[in-house]
Amino acid sequence: MTSRPPTVAAIHLAPGARLPQKSVERVTAEAGKGLVGDRYHGTRHRHVSVQSAEQLAAAAEALGRPVPPAATRRNVTISHGLVPTAPGSRITLGEVELEVVRIAAPCRLLDDNLGPGGAAALRRRAGSICRVLVGGEIAVGDTVTLAEAPSA
Repeated sequence: MTSRPPTVAAIHLAPGARLPQKSVERVTAEAGKGLVGDRYHGTRHRHVSVQSAEQLAAAAEALGRPVPPAATRRNVTISHGLVPTAPGSRITLGEVELEVVRIAAPCRLLDDNLGPGGAAALRRRAGSICRVLVGGEIAVGDTVTLAEAPSA
């Protein structure tokens, strides 16, 4: 186990539904809107999806083949750690603050991207859907802070 804080390992954007994702080194996150250039920019709550490379490695082991970050169609992949899934949890990516809205459920389209069993391998490993509370720039290499929501 590492004691280093997680970092942003990859950023992916897709300009529209079912269009291929492109890898970028940095992106602008707008508070209340999402990632500039992504298909979900301007939606009500689904601004940014965040997943962990550590969880992708576990999914790859279960699937028996690699699970590349872009194949999951998530926006941000962090180097390690568990992405909080409880609504209200906070994730900070560099200067950008996110709030978890819900767990990111793997859809059946993942079987198209990853092959049979892809969606099942990502169950409980697909990260979270977040809204942008504080905007700014997110860049590969930025430090990540993960904070679970306080219990009620």
